[in-house]
Order: sequence, then C-alpha cells, then structure tokens
Amino acid sequence: MPIPEDVTGDEIDKDVKQELQSLPKTLAEDVARNLVMVARLIDEDPEGAYGYSRVALRLASRVAAVREAAGFAAYANQKYSEALAEFRAARRMTGTVELWPVMADCERGLGRPEKALDMAGAPEVHKLDKAGQVEMRLVAAGARRDMGQLDAAIVTLQSSELASNSVQPWTARLRYAYADALLAVGRRDEAREWFAKAVEADRDGSTDASDRLAELDGVEFVDALHEDEHEDEHEGKGENGTADEPADAAPQEDGDKD
Repeated sequence: MPIPEDVTGDEIDKDVKQELQSLPKTLAEDVARNLVMVARLIDEDPEGAYGYSRVALRLASRVAAVREAAGFAAYANQKYSEALAEFRAARRMTGTVELWPVMADCERGLGRPEKALDMAGAPEVHKLDKAGQVEMRLVAAGARRDMGQLDAAIVTLQSSELASNSVQPWTARLRYAYADALLAVGRRDEAREWFAKAVEADRDGSTDASDRLAELDGVEFVDALHEDEHEDEHEGKGENGTADEPADAAPQEDGDKD
C-alpha cells in the first residue's frame, strides 16, 4: 500500500521504536511507516488503517506493538474475533494487562457479555491503572445493558470517578455513559443533567453529548446548506410551484400549433 513521502516512521512512540530495533534497519523503517499510517487513519478511515496493519503484520508478526496495532485496526472495523486474537498475542508477548478492557469489549462484540463480566471481576483488573479501571467499568456497564440489566448498568457506573468534579481524559465518556443509561430507564431529568456534565468535560468532542442534550431540550438543528438550496429552488418557481416564464416571453399564437 502506498505511503506518503512525508511519513518517515520517526513519528511513532519511542517505546515502539525501541521494540522495532530487534529488526533489520530497513525492515524496521518499513514497519514503522506502516504503523504510523495505522495511527493516522484509524479514526477517519478504519478500513485503510486495517490495510496498513496487515502489511505491518506480514512484515513483523513477532513484535508486540505490531500485534497490538493490528488488534486495534481490526477492532475499529468490528472484526472482534480477529482483534481478540491479536490482543491476546500482544499480551502474551508483553505480559501486561493494559489490553484487558478492550479484550473484554471484544467479548461483548462477539455476543458474549457474560464473558466480559467475568473479565471485569478478574484479578487482572486490580493491576490496571486508573484509566484502565474506568474503561473496564464502562465495558462492564455495557455488558449489563447487553443482557437487559439496565438498573445494574447504572449501579456499575456509579463510582468515585463519576462523582469527582475534576476532569480527566475519561470523564466525558463516563458521564455520557451514565446519562445514556439513565435515559434508557426513563430517568429523563437526571439524564439531561449528566449529559450537560458530559458536555462540560468533553473538551475534544469525543462524544455527541451536546447533540444528545439539545435533543432532550427540543432543539432542532437545520442544515444551512440544505436550507439555502431549498430557498433557491423556491425562488425559481411561481405561485403554482412551476418555474416562472421569462417576463418577455410572447404568448403562442393558435396558428403556430400543429
């Protein structure tokens, strides 16, 4: 797959670059450039990111960072079985638990919420950092909802992190999930309050909390471009909805008819 000339491979994280040092120099550069493309495209073009991840995987399948990137690319394309296999391979290579929450979410994607809940209660969760533990809580709440246990999902999300007024990288998503869970059981006023709190914390637009809040408030957004096109179309028509004739158009004489 083509890679832009401005992508050198030096853009990757230093820890990943260190992993690639086990490869021959030219190969390491090729793998690094493909990994850069995965990171660059994964949000806006998941299919493209997946393609580059497969190239990197063919070149260096024994590098944990490559297996992890391949896992996230597959995950972004909802290829949950493939993603889970790659995440498990990366975990075996590194021995870390960082991927535990996303592995559990893959289980959800595969229609196994009970397995995701089992993972949420596993000893590995206690080894996660705070961000990982919050992510695991979000996955567990999602699994509860998958199983129709809506009230249990609400309780799962109630935590010190949710109650905290400080804004962390996970705050917006946690508040959003809580608001959405409240709305699912009909607690509309509380849901509105938490969507508003999610908006306050969502500094990078990672959720559509502002749209959800506006929807609850009955605010309707109008597509300005579509509105302009509609007005132009209306101006080009007469009162009966047909296109106006030019003002100087002469009436057709009866004798002109066939």
